[in-house]
Amino acid sequence: MPNFTITTLGCKVNQCESEAISASLTADGWSSAAENQPAQLCIVNTCAVTSKAAMQSRQAVRKLIRSHPRARIVVTGCYAQTEPEEISRIKGIHDVIDHGRKHRIPQIVQSPKGGPRSPDLPPASGPDDSQLFAQFPAAAAGHRSRPFLKIHDGCDAFCTYCIVPHARGAGRSMEMEDVLARLTQLQAAGFHEVVLTGIHLGAYGMDLQPSPASLFELLLKIHESKAMDRIRLSSIEPFELNEDIIMLAAQSGSICHHFHVPLQSGDDEILRKMHRPYTRAVFKDLIHRLHHYLPEAAIGTDVLVGFPGESEAAFDHTCGLIEELPLTYLHVFPFSPRKQTPASRFPGQVPSKVTRERCRKLRDIGNIKKLSFYDSFIGKKLEVLVEGREARTTGNVKGITSNYIPVYLDHQEGLKNTLVSVSIDRVTGGRVFGTVME
Repeated sequence: MPNFTITTLGCKVNQCESEAISASLTADGWSSAAENQPAQLCIVNTCAVTSKAAMQSRQAVRKLIRSHPRARIVVTGCYAQTEPEEISRIKGIHDVIDHGRKHRIPQIVQSPKGGPRSPDLPPASGPDDSQLFAQFPAAAAGHRSRPFLKIHDGCDAFCTYCIVPHARGAGRSMEMEDVLARLTQLQAAGFHEVVLTGIHLGAYGMDLQPSPASLFELLLKIHESKAMDRIRLSSIEPFELNEDIIMLAAQSGSICHHFHVPLQSGDDEILRKMHRPYTRAVFKDLIHRLHHYLPEAAIGTDVLVGFPGESEAAFDHTCGLIEELPLTYLHVFPFSPRKQTPASRFPGQVPSKVTRERCRKLRDIGNIKKLSFYDSFIGKKLEVLVEGREARTTGNVKGITSNYIPVYLDHQEGLKNTLVSVSIDRVTGGRVFGTVME
């Protein structure tokens, strides 16, 4: 039986797509290669969001070429889309496949018997912005207890630092009926939670024809249809997390009390230069309203540090805003100039040493907030979806709450992929430990 490996870099959307490719290959008769086993097909799903991600993508490709010298090497993903000529210069690659054909990889490689060959699919010059949402034959879960379901691709925002619209093209959505069908399929397979993900999740449905829809309408239909026990949103922009979604989450019981709302900067001038369509005051009001209606919700955010022109005062504005808000955790990223974006040409580039120190300071703030959030639940009861044993450390079973707290439990057989009531006992070494209630 022919075998394959998939190496995935980058975001949840890439992870979701890799799992779907893997499921389709398996359905076509391929098997997943065991660790250290020679593979006949090696796929690298690349990322281009930062220069570091692009470098790591090249490194992953070269590593596979060395470790699987007889394999067919297929490169796809955002780096393959934005820099196809650059990635093609690596000797040993057989196919560079753009986003428009990523979902067809199982058909493209359907006959592995001929072994490695020269590329017969020239890289596309850019994503086909007019295409409909390209979806895989079936929902895929991989080895997860909480599958990702990609319901949106592309982005029309064009923030000045972001390469994603150049890599993914215009926004396009999965039909609402297809989303419900995929959720029903996953529910029938025994799953209790699905993470809805997309490049610009809050823009879901705006492109649908003849009747545009919205993320709120989709969530309402999911709730009414009882298509899944728990729905988690991967990330949603501040101006798209509206009152309707907040109130539905507060009332439904099926939408996880976990919201990841990107901030990027707490300074209005930097936000303007980033082309972010909100102010610090708007973001502040949103987070306070969200916390008011869902006081136990986890609220995370992204912060982009070292954007051109970010002065000490601007950075202090960001730190001050984050410290005063009821945020739970931070994802902190250093600015990385991407040559296709306007920000790469902006004056006032911040020295890397300064950026690194600012990142360190913000991560320290984030760690304090996360531990404080965890501590606030000691003695409380929460519902936990058990994901499996963490054998490499304590051997405890690990699970996740609706409000995104990872909880470690004493090992008990038969708990995986079940929802259990747990008493939160303690926080030790940054980890939350609990006891399953009888």
